Amino acid sequence: MCQSNTLQGPDLHAGKWLQFPQLALRRRLGQLSCMSRPALKLRSWPLTILYYLLPFGALKPLTRVGWRPMSRVSLYKSVPTRLLSRAWGRLNQVELPTWLRKPVYSLYIWTFGVNMKEAAVEDLHHYRNLSEFFRRKLKPQSRPVCCYHSVISPSDGKILNFGQVKNCEVEQVKGVTYSLESFLGPRTSTEDTQFSQTPSCHSFQNQLVTQEGNELYHCVIYLAPGDYHCFHSPTDWRVSHRRHFPGSLMSVNPGVARWIKELFCHNERVVLTGDWKHGFFSLTAVGATNVGSIRIYFDRDLHTNSPCYSKGSYNDFSFITNNNKEGIPMRKGEHLGEFNLGSTIVLIFEAPKDFNFHLKPGQKIRFGEALGSL
Repeated sequence: MCQSNTLQGPDLHAGKWLQFPQLALRRRLGQLSCMSRPALKLRSWPLTILYYLLPFGALKPLTRVGWRPMSRVSLYKSVPTRLLSRAWGRLNQVELPTWLRKPVYSLYIWTFGVNMKEAAVEDLHHYRNLSEFFRRKLKPQSRPVCCYHSVISPSDGKILNFGQVKNCEVEQVKGVTYSLESFLGPRTSTEDTQFSQTPSCHSFQNQLVTQEGNELYHCVIYLAPGDYHCFHSPTDWRVSHRRHFPGSLMSVNPGVARWIKELFCHNERVVLTGDWKHGFFSLTAVGATNVGSIRIYFDRDLHTNSPCYSKGSYNDFSFITNNNKEGIPMRKGEHLGEFNLGSTIVLIFEAPKDFNFHLKPGQKIRFGEALGSL
């Protein structure tokens, strides 16, 4: 069992300043593990550096002198995260000298607990830059796809929330919600023709449910920096429409999500919508700090975190054309896209009332494992 070590007497104040940043960051990254105090101290020093470089870490000490939460949120939102993320993206693409690759990647592996035995290429010298290392592929046998359940996890990560969508709101973390319509955007005539105009008395949530007796469900998966960064199709479905929301690139780790209302609606994201055998289905890739690049393999026209797009707008693209009336068919487990670094996947879909999730809040999950079934 994990046992927390507490300082007693005079050592309490001496050790608090040194230990707080490392432990706080580890909790936010979901990487805190059971280890001895000397090992934890040694392994935490790289995290200390990262903690004070991150915008959220720089704002944290302000709360100790009475900084008001609303002021803290406003200040954090004013940080040019899009510009910083583009700069980070350029840095990630700089080719590293061969002799430097192993030390740099080894530090990252050691800090975030990356399991390189699962990587398709274990030789660190193979990855020319940080971007290639972040987007590393896995050995095919390392993630078997569950065949017995309707919906599988599209990625590695941590389950933040799941369940039925109620009152047209979705929880990003426990107790913190966001508007379903703000997140997905309004239904338009350019989308799949199955979404017909409904009377104004019907809620947005009712517009998404196409079959009588069905309910709307959601699942939120957070990808930590040490996770596998590609994502896959969670079920057999057809993608008919893509909507790209340019936006902020604030951190999406659970600690930040608790104090920024509608964080997922502020951040840059790519919403893929379509249908599966039970009706409406959508997968949304949410960007974050240093994750300005969201790539969808079959969508060459998608360019995220581009200066030519302004925040507060969205760009639609339909995969239903005269030559392709069914959209893009995706098989369960098929490669769908990738992030640079880590971020969040949000699934929102329609299913019968007897659909059950096989999950626990906060659990770690890997691509291919079961999310739920009928």
